[in-house]
Amino acid sequence: MKYTVSILIDLPRDRMVELFDNPANLPCWQRGLQSMQLISGTAGQPGARSRLVFQMGKRRIEMIETITKRNLPEEFDGTYEATGVFNVVHNRFSSVSASQTRWESHVEFRFSGLFMRFIGLVMKSAFPRQSLQYMQDFKAFAEQGVDVRRL
Repeated sequence: MKYTVSILIDLPRDRMVELFDNPANLPCWQRGLQSMQLISGTAGQPGARSRLVFQMGKRRIEMIETITKRNLPEEFDGTYEATGVFNVVHNRFSSVSASQTRWESHVEFRFSGLFMRFIGLVMKSAFPRQSLQYMQDFKAFAEQGVDVRRL
């Protein structure tokens, strides 16, 4: 499954990317993020692998993030592996004006196993909605200082 989501952030690109690139900010806009632990490589750099743990309701989801490209402020790419799911994300950041940035995310999900393929098919529309929710949460954090942990 492939899709693209995008959002306009009312900040200059350099400031927007500075907030996006700071790992201390991740729990402020990634709902459910409980922890992030570097496994190998240099944090934030291509080849770095980190274990991310999310609590989604009663479900605990553990995934491995691998940074595949870092060409900031223009682009930042990664893969995310969890049981039965492989996710590729290409993030692009472009200046719309001196005070506005477009964040575009090209996403691909690959499912393995019959059950996960079924979930991917049945919940197909939930994946883009979740990606857009993270973007909207980032926008609220970046523009207004809203921290999702306080919602």
